[in-house]
Amino acid sequence: MRASTEVEKCGLPSVSLVCDSFAAQAQATAAGLGAGNLPLAAYPGPVNLHGIEEMQRNVVSVVVDQVVRAFTVQPKQVVAPGEPAPRDVVFKGTLDEVNSFYYDREWSDGLPVVPPTVDRVGRFLGFTDRGPEEVIGVLLPDSREATVWNVAVNGVMAGCRPEYMPVLLAIVSAMCDPKFGQEHLGHTPGAEVLITLNGPVIKDLGFNYEQGVLRVGFQANTSIGRFWRLYMRNVAGFLPHKTDKATFGGTWRVVLAENEEAVARIGWQPMSVDQGFEAGANVVTVSSCTSSDSMFAVGPATAEEILNKLATRVMHVNLWLFALSFYGPGIRPQVLLSPCVAELLARAGYSKNAVKEYLFNRARFPVRLFETLRPDVGTVCDSVEQGALPALYCESRDPDRMVPVVWSPDDFMITVSGDPGRDNCFICGQNGFIGYPVSKRIELPAGWAQRMKSRGRK
Repeated sequence: MRASTEVEKCGLPSVSLVCDSFAAQAQATAAGLGAGNLPLAAYPGPVNLHGIEEMQRNVVSVVVDQVVRAFTVQPKQVVAPGEPAPRDVVFKGTLDEVNSFYYDREWSDGLPVVPPTVDRVGRFLGFTDRGPEEVIGVLLPDSREATVWNVAVNGVMAGCRPEYMPVLLAIVSAMCDPKFGQEHLGHTPGAEVLITLNGPVIKDLGFNYEQGVLRVGFQANTSIGRFWRLYMRNVAGFLPHKTDKATFGGTWRVVLAENEEAVARIGWQPMSVDQGFEAGANVVTVSSCTSSDSMFAVGPATAEEILNKLATRVMHVNLWLFALSFYGPGIRPQVLLSPCVAELLARAGYSKNAVKEYLFNRARFPVRLFETLRPDVGTVCDSVEQGALPALYCESRDPDRMVPVVWSPDDFMITVSGDPGRDNCFICGQNGFIGYPVSKRIELPAGWAQRMKSRGRK
């Protein structure tokens, strides 16, 4: 739809071909781009599962007439609905009535929301030096501006505390970064985003970074995770059955806070340093997590035995995502190590970079497996010759040669968190086809300590 919109802007008529199950998404996406009457031709059924003959029949009997009609009949004009101004009072009523009103308008995630009164929003604005009307970016598919004001509104609704505002602003800044690819998050794999937090704000704001770190139940971790999904609905405009086409989907993830005390004890650096920030900086990282898997009780074992197990699991979790990311610069898997696993590796002499190097050399698969998964893109060596893959993927023509699941050891992101007493690991498969992890500094307002005292924080 984005390509068709650009073509239309050049004065050339277009018809967008979509599968019929994507028609609602296409129409909503076009409306967000200011082209709500963009012509569509809908193909019946899941085209990926149709053979050539069935596909030809459907094109001739169903699609062609739609294309002809779209080029010969002037589409009706579509007027975009208006929206309330930031400080408009859109409803008055009881808590139950407010929640029913929001639910009916698809402004909630199905759970009760905290009504975003002007007073509550004002408390959030008290934890930033930025003006409420400041525009952070523009989010698709609705082409709506992300502002400091609507960050506060959705923070209130999600059940956040006002002092979380600097974290929320950094998260939305990362969301708006073109490198992240926010506009693709309505895709059918249904990736949920993993938000990782580093820095002193972890303790300042009471984030859980130990046992149950990805479990709901801690206000900071939970409400900020919920904020992401609400903001994607209410500002970006991703709605199920419309612009959010996740086949199965999943619920929002709570925020992952790194255990920086454990990291320091073993002589490693926190993930934020790997992302280019100085140690001790308050940093948020957002990354798509399309698939995930846990490794339980990896010991008793040597460091090498643990790393071999981990490499095998990393390969399995990320193989299909590597195939999807074939034409982009690879993927960036995130590996979570519980503190005792990280400590064992460090005692055995492994720095974090050495762990990444080990995984790079061991998380490999035979080329023939990839070529079986993606026969439509030709051989791996063909892609190397076309510049889509680096030379290391075609060092020979042996179909059984082993190639890595990432392009470089630095593509692995390693985080230490979770139960200090359990020897477990967790792997997030990252979909580079839609975008890449983005990290942003959390900017605290002037007088942070005093403002925190005003909220009863030390």
